[in-house]
Amino acid sequence: MTRPVTLFTGQWADLPLEEVAKLASGWGYDGLEIACSGEHFDVHRAAVDEKYVAERLSILEKYNLKVYAISNHLKGQAVCDNPIDFRHRDIVGSKVWGDGEPEGVRLRAIEEMKLTAIAARKLGVDTVVGFTGSSIWQYVAMFPPVSKEVIEAGYEDFAKRWNPIMDVFDSEGVRFALEVHPSEIAYDYYTTVRALQAIDNRPAFGLNWDPSHMHWQDIDPVNFILDFADRIYHVDCKDTVIRPKDGRTGRLGSHLGWDDPRRGWTFVSTGRGQIDWESSIRALNSIGYAGPISVEWEDAGMDRLHGASEAVNFIRSLMWDLPANSFDSVFKQDDS
Repeated sequence: MTRPVTLFTGQWADLPLEEVAKLASGWGYDGLEIACSGEHFDVHRAAVDEKYVAERLSILEKYNLKVYAISNHLKGQAVCDNPIDFRHRDIVGSKVWGDGEPEGVRLRAIEEMKLTAIAARKLGVDTVVGFTGSSIWQYVAMFPPVSKEVIEAGYEDFAKRWNPIMDVFDSEGVRFALEVHPSEIAYDYYTTVRALQAIDNRPAFGLNWDPSHMHWQDIDPVNFILDFADRIYHVDCKDTVIRPKDGRTGRLGSHLGWDDPRRGWTFVSTGRGQIDWESSIRALNSIGYAGPISVEWEDAGMDRLHGASEAVNFIRSLMWDLPANSFDSVFKQDDS
């Protein structure tokens, strides 16, 4: 089943977009999932400057690439997060950070996400991938004790902040694909159900399927596809390895760096880990997903040039055509 294979540019934001495009084209990618960070895509400019949008598109055209989605994970993170602190200052940029007053940061992040929908439409794409942040992720251990009312208030806060953003997405004909991920309002099956319910299951709000964040939590990525078949708006491919249990480490990472061999798990380049990619692609086939498959390189033990060039061929190896007829249809007897 033919789908475009794209490269997510978030981990390449230190390079100009043209350099990333040249690399991706040389490796055989069909397009880019462009991050709204670094020099790659400025939503403030794109929302008001048609020449800037045309210039971005001309870079892709030069290298025979297309854009099927843009991502604004970093600004989306600040919409609901509590606390807002030094970590956000380092990722959201000066326009959103401002003076650093937490509620001001959240409000400016909301406005940027609205602009992202407008910029996406002007770029000609209908999907924005990103994060939502969460005011209740800090309570994930549920100790000191946290009441049901506090958790419910977290979902209400999410809906209050994201419904106005989704109103703009609706008006622009653009969809948002939340990457289900620890530290977000949805990080597993049950929290995803609650998040969708909180936002009244509005069609503009869907999901970005990235199995790497599910595997280490013991969530089945294939069943996630089947459970949320009508909400899978985008696919990112990143891989994960859970290391053999040694009785010392667990799922939470032990505050050890990604490259530390003592960690209980870590991200690796697509095709180098433990994700069952074939079953996952078959599940995507079964739900009729026809969107891009986007490679997201994250591997503390492998150079990104090697990882990204290898991953596109791995993903393409799973892109076989679906059968025209069921294999057992030939067994039918014709007695005429």
